[in-house]
Amino acid sequence: MRRTIVFDVNETLLDLGVLRPHFDRIFGDENHVQTWFGLLLRNAMVTTILGGYQDFSALGREALMMTAERLGKIISETDREAILEQMRCLPPHPDVTTGLARLQAAGFRLATLTNNPAPVLEQQLSNAGLLPYFDMNISVDAVRCFKPSPVVYQHAARELDIPVSRIRLVAAHDWDVAGAISAGCAAAFVARPGAVLGTLRPVPDIVETDLVGVAQRIVDKD
Repeated sequence: MRRTIVFDVNETLLDLGVLRPHFDRIFGDENHVQTWFGLLLRNAMVTTILGGYQDFSALGREALMMTAERLGKIISETDREAILEQMRCLPPHPDVTTGLARLQAAGFRLATLTNNPAPVLEQQLSNAGLLPYFDMNISVDAVRCFKPSPVVYQHAARELDIPVSRIRLVAAHDWDVAGAISAGCAAAFVARPGAVLGTLRPVPDIVETDLVGVAQRIVDKD
């Protein structure tokens, strides 16, 4: 039986680069999109480690305020909401539809697994034109903790009704890949610009620079 291929969404499938005009206008032309998103991911992980849970969008709002404070800037509520609303309308990376189509044509079952709330996830995939590729879209909301907790990957396996070992997680985040492997999944890393694998965590058996390359390796391997 072939593995089910499960995708991270933000940065792996969808391009945060369209947020840059907002950030350049508010914070200056130094691409602070990654500053903000890195804080958002850190805050989500800390929340899970401490045993709590907050909506990912609420954590995104908090991270915007922290980014502004760190940079000595002021961000209005209007700008905060404009950025969070834009998160629902991110375009796919140019390689995504080709990669997904290749896997779908090869007969793989595809799903998503994200920290986003379910309504945001649905809007993101619909606005990006990606909904038809996926058999199931899974949010962490149901288990109220964030990736890379093993609870999240185990939840995905239950939702998909397969052993966790039958999942291959595809992500552009080394911590997500490491979390999936530690939970018993296989994984593949999309080495998008600026994305690198750490050396002190579990590493995947598939590493490629784009989703087309990842898809072909999966077709050959799984």
